[in-house]
Amino acid sequence: MSGDGQAARRPYSPSPRPTFDGPALISAQTVTRHIWGDETSGEVADWIFASTELIHCLVFGLAPGGSFTHSPEYRTVFGADEVLTVLSGTLVLANPEVGEVRRVETGQSVTFGAGTWHHGFAHGPEALRVLEFLAPPPSAGTTGAYARTRDYLERSSYADDELLGTWPRSGPRSSTLSVVRDEDIVWRRDLGVLAGVVSSTAQLTAMQLDLNPGEISRVHSHGGDEVIYVAHGTVHVRAWFEETASVFELGPGDACFLPQGADHLYANYGSAMARALAGVAPTYLP
Repeated sequence: MSGDGQAARRPYSPSPRPTFDGPALISAQTVTRHIWGDETSGEVADWIFASTELIHCLVFGLAPGGSFTHSPEYRTVFGADEVLTVLSGTLVLANPEVGEVRRVETGQSVTFGAGTWHHGFAHGPEALRVLEFLAPPPSAGTTGAYARTRDYLERSSYADDELLGTWPRSGPRSSTLSVVRDEDIVWRRDLGVLAGVVSSTAQLTAMQLDLNPGEISRVHSHGGDEVIYVAHGTVHVRAWFEETASVFELGPGDACFLPQGADHLYANYGSAMARALAGVAPTYLP
């Protein structure tokens, strides 16, 4: 406490930006740790896997009943597209500017675009873990620098009263937060494995990869940096970049960075299904 009895304002602390010169394994044990927030916004634990010139990827965590909102120093509104996938627990995500609230269960995702205020709440008895892809990344000035250009949101709303007395007869409502469930994923098999498009914008594509035991994808590349995170099982990633070949074995909680244009494949040499989540920015196609 400060001498006048008020809580001292904690200075803004920007997120670290781990980058890599080529394909790299980022294990759950060595991932960059960070805590952001203050007494007003709430504090959030981040595990930052990569923050390059093209993509930002992390897992954030809240204890049961925990939450984050915003404060003058930590304004949760960014100039980027975001995809949040719940790894464990239940996320209640709100846009406090318009009163929109979404409940996102384990395995589901929620997407939103640039300029969207967002607050998060860990609902239920389980700790919350959420994988986040964000692009353009902080190196482009889309997070703290962008947030400071926005007028401060003085009042937060967590309800849309205009729907009372009319819902659902009022018909579809416009939304700023889009929940992606299993039935919303657009599936592809062009790589020789089952790959689902969770979300794809001009800035960011998020994919879900389901590999059967023994499956190996074809060699391919992307028009952006990629971070692939393993949720279940074991995935091997083979990469070829600037005359160097690499092989990485990823277990649950591990990630791999693949720079723009790197040839690579995914393989499941185990006896159980493997699931990975990948973000590519800015473009998925070569």
